[in-house]
Amino acid sequence: MRQRQRDDACGAEAARPARLSDTGLLEAPEPPVWMRWLPAAFVATVLLLEPLTPVKWPVSFLLIALPVIAAFAHGPVGVAAVTVFAVALEGTLAGSVCCAGRPSHDLWERHYVGAYVSTAVVGVLGTVLAAHRRRQAARLVRVGSVARALMLTLLRPVPREVGEVLAAGVYRPAESLVGGDLFEIRATDAGERAVVGDVRGKGLAAVRTVADLLGCYRQAVHDADGLAQIAVSMERCVAREAAAVPDDELFVTAVLVEHDALARRVEIVNCGHVEPVLISGGEVRALEGPPALPLGLAALGVEGPVAYSHPFGPGDVLLLCTDGLVEARDAAGDFYPLLDRLRDRFGGRPAPEPGEVIDFLDADLPRHTLALHDDVAVLAIAPRARP
Repeated sequence: MRQRQRDDACGAEAARPARLSDTGLLEAPEPPVWMRWLPAAFVATVLLLEPLTPVKWPVSFLLIALPVIAAFAHGPVGVAAVTVFAVALEGTLAGSVCCAGRPSHDLWERHYVGAYVSTAVVGVLGTVLAAHRRRQAARLVRVGSVARALMLTLLRPVPREVGEVLAAGVYRPAESLVGGDLFEIRATDAGERAVVGDVRGKGLAAVRTVADLLGCYRQAVHDADGLAQIAVSMERCVAREAAAVPDDELFVTAVLVEHDALARRVEIVNCGHVEPVLISGGEVRALEGPPALPLGLAALGVEGPVAYSHPFGPGDVLLLCTDGLVEARDAAGDFYPLLDRLRDRFGGRPAPEPGEVIDFLDADLPRHTLALHDDVAVLAIAPRARP
């Protein structure tokens, strides 16, 4: 299985969200190619127009703007060099008889001297602007790196193999590298247990809830006798968080899964979350079961979470996702057709591996929607083939 790992450098040119799966600092994005070549295009335009205009209208005066144009894509040294070039070119055009028949004494004519001085002043300002832009970009990179390190600490990279299953995952925050979706998978004595959840809200408040909830899950997943007990522990965690914030409307939708390799089945507890999707024997379908209230809203119901099971053997892939995936809209406002897209890609074909499913969704979602308005977390698991 090939689990590719991508990175979005804090809003780079293509603005494509990235996987939260590799390590290292972010890098400042390079300006677009057209922006880097804009100063050269501007100079070429001036050189084309200069001989065509009357003597009273020297187009070379437009070169005063050249340093500012360069400051958007180049550093302070580059802008300073462009400023020197602009002044020299203005002097060349002013003293050249080839340009609209101007005599050479125009080189020191007062209007041209004013243009030289203006270009130099604008060049100084452009150099300062370029230096400030570089400092701001470096600051954003540092902030993005801290946020990314935070999310790597919370949402640890999904291993290729976890106990008796193969696994792969992708996380795409909508607004920054910090979001309110979560996933985790652990090998325990009871089998492989996984969770995918979605915290109501966004920003740092959601991140705090994610941190507390994942800490609770990582503790309970090894101690609890079943998924229902894990869900109860997480319910209490959300309730404590809601009281501490305080936030009477705090809740978390989540789906918990336990894989039993010997029985070849999965047990599922769904707390108000998107139904898991099973790819099996060339067919794709959602696994529906007894619903339960989202975590944090147990006081509104009478019964607790109920687990249900389904066969799960070699050749099957179970997909868990948050609603940011299925509710992603295209230009016409239509939701992302998850089941249809999976059927088109994997229906009637040999069983894919989790990494193939994640790679497909990672590439297909941006083709459907230009911008995400909600976080997206996806986790795929499949039984390991026994020798």
